[in-house]
Amino acid sequence: MTQPPVPAPQPEQHSDEHRRPTPLLVLDVVGLTPRLLDHMPHLKALGQSGSRAPLGTVLPAVTCAAQSTFLTGSHPSQHGIVGNGWYFRELGDVLLWRQHNGLVSGDKLWDAARRAHPGYTVANICWWYAMGADTDITVTPRPVYYADGRKEPDCYTRPPALHDELTEKLGTFPLFHFWGPGADLVSSRWIIDATRHINRTRRPDLTLCYLPHLDYDLQRFGPDDPRSLQAAADLDAAMAPLLDDARAEGRTVVALSEYGITRADRPVDINRALRRAGLLEVHTQDGMEYLDPMASRAFAVADHQIAHVYVRRPEDLDATRAALADLPGIERLLDDEGKKTHHLDHPRSGELVAVAEPDAWFTYYYWLDDARAPDFAQLVEIHRKPGYDPVELFMDPLDPYVKVKAATALARKKLGMRYRMAVVPLDPSPIRGSHGRLPMSDDDGPLIICSTPRTVTGRVAATDVKSLLLQLAGLH
Repeated sequence: MTQPPVPAPQPEQHSDEHRRPTPLLVLDVVGLTPRLLDHMPHLKALGQSGSRAPLGTVLPAVTCAAQSTFLTGSHPSQHGIVGNGWYFRELGDVLLWRQHNGLVSGDKLWDAARRAHPGYTVANICWWYAMGADTDITVTPRPVYYADGRKEPDCYTRPPALHDELTEKLGTFPLFHFWGPGADLVSSRWIIDATRHINRTRRPDLTLCYLPHLDYDLQRFGPDDPRSLQAAADLDAAMAPLLDDARAEGRTVVALSEYGITRADRPVDINRALRRAGLLEVHTQDGMEYLDPMASRAFAVADHQIAHVYVRRPEDLDATRAALADLPGIERLLDDEGKKTHHLDHPRSGELVAVAEPDAWFTYYYWLDDARAPDFAQLVEIHRKPGYDPVELFMDPLDPYVKVKAATALARKKLGMRYRMAVVPLDPSPIRGSHGRLPMSDDDGPLIICSTPRTVTGRVAATDVKSLLLQLAGLH
């Protein structure tokens, strides 16, 4: 009697859940350093039960350049983000804080993840260059610019329906708490709450969350001021529910920082030096002076402790160096060789790159008489100023009517009328903290924390963050 054939062994069946990558929550805690971590018990405990290490950064150590390095695994010389903004030679204009991801070259973290795991989902909550990125969920600050000139708080989301969902649950994105004289914990709390909501309702494989709170008081008052240490404690307390959620959801948590903010109280007027040397040109309208980059032989795009110096003709390089040679506050000028050494040799970079001394930072100011300053100089106006302006964190202390003016402007705003919130001082001396240079010590530099033990050890390079996250997700 013949026996029935023995069935061939079947491959072991796995559910979709077993095949899913390890979910990640990546927190960009701006300005986090080992010194501040001592005032942040929840985050410190995460590092003690998991692992932590110093994190190398890039030059310039600023948000847009560092984040782009984390997400591409490449240097500014390759991904092209040479600062928070630069001179767009093809447009003849200086533009900061652009938002489109198309400006970032290279293979993004989510592209690599999807090659390893098709269908990998990503949520970007307020990391920069979010618009146009091939992520599944996007939340990024985006004011409403009305035709009559009013600017109102809001955000951009993908999918579009998420906008009303978040607004109904959390209120309008608090733009005026995200930057400006009113910048405080309110914006980071909103971002934390949005992140918790998105993780609960969408369950993305990777969640990127940007927390800006430490950027404010550390620039206003310096990193050692009691108010800055309190800001660290306040942010840590606000993060605690998000960390609890991640633990309950089985998410691996990575917290990192782009830079450390160090004491800096010496403003350097690099553009005024170039103007006095006859290299920087302005044009005048309605009694106000505007930088004329296309006509200038040389000018600088100031970005914290780094300034890209754009020199129109090679024959003007020597005159530009001479104009800046004795300017107090400049530590060094990087030429082509220096830019190559620091991975800044990209066509968007200036012909020279100025690096400030440790206690100094660069203003964008180019006018020689405050009476001739453009009207945007006293506004929170990050897109019109041809350089970064940390003084926007203050209301003018020399104007006895500044709060009355602000109240009047708010009243006009509520009535739907045009208004100008001209409250920002023209005196840069209140600033007490800055960043952008490479850190002088690990205690003052960025760090990386992982909830998984023995994952980060020694020193982690900024260019290794992408591969580390892929490894933690189980995709590398």
